Amino acid sequence: MHEDIDNATETFAGYRELLFSVVYNMLGSVADTEDVLQEVWLAWQARVRGAGPIDNVRAYLARMAVNQALARRSALARRREDYVGQWLPEPLLDNDTTGDDGATSVLRTESSSMAMLVVLESLTPLERAVFVLNEVFAYPHTEIAGMVDRSPAAVRQIAHRARAHVRARRPRTQVDPRIRREVTERFVEAAMGGDLEKLLAVLAPGVTLWTDSGGAGVATSLQPVHGSTAVAAVFMSVAAAGLDGYRVGWRTVSGDPCAVIFDGAAPLAVVVLDIAPDDTVIGVYSVTNPAKLTRVSDPDPAR
Repeated sequence: MHEDIDNATETFAGYRELLFSVVYNMLGSVADTEDVLQEVWLAWQARVRGAGPIDNVRAYLARMAVNQALARRSALARRREDYVGQWLPEPLLDNDTTGDDGATSVLRTESSSMAMLVVLESLTPLERAVFVLNEVFAYPHTEIAGMVDRSPAAVRQIAHRARAHVRARRPRTQVDPRIRREVTERFVEAAMGGDLEKLLAVLAPGVTLWTDSGGAGVATSLQPVHGSTAVAAVFMSVAAAGLDGYRVGWRTVSGDPCAVIFDGAAPLAVVVLDIAPDDTVIGVYSVTNPAKLTRVSDPDPAR
């Protein structure tokens, strides 16, 4: 029996990164992803004790994770009804450590960027699950069908509908990481320096600002702010209020360079930019909810 449990532990650990990535892309919350994986682990232990071998362990674990994540989405939807202001995914920083068993790195692709995760929030839970499994992790429709208890034909239709919805709201773009970093640096320098002219130069006319404070931390707008003039005004008012003692650390969120604003050693905000092919900023995602910044460490604690 001990040997079976040891083997089950080793098998689960081998697939944990994949399962974490799938569930996080479905939920956008590290804490909820960890809860789902704990439930999957307990169910997996019980399955190993109570039945014979499984032909396709990867598919079996993925199915359990997807179904637990779908169930969790219902609880998340109820929590969102009481959430103060805008909700953004919890920033998952590259090289982040989650759980007790080491670093977990989510698949770094355009499909798991902050901007894409925001778009995925507009899908139904089933559409999001199918989109994530097919587009991000390249599961075939036939395998997804077994995970979500639908026919392959139904899954194909769901995938087509979800893909069309996502691409209508977010056409595929590809911006060089070095350019992303350069644009992010110019944005932060202008915003924190209160330089209106330089800030307007980097913002696209139709830029949108999303802010998530959860009703705590830095005061933010309860609704998205649209347009370069309005967005610039927000950051000019912040700069005018005084930013003495604040400093910037650089991180990467799902492949996107981001700025972390620190007040002393404490993270105050994570700012991720969505950048258009013409190198202007079309989206600003600012997370200041302290509950979503607990995993953000100081890049230079000696300062």
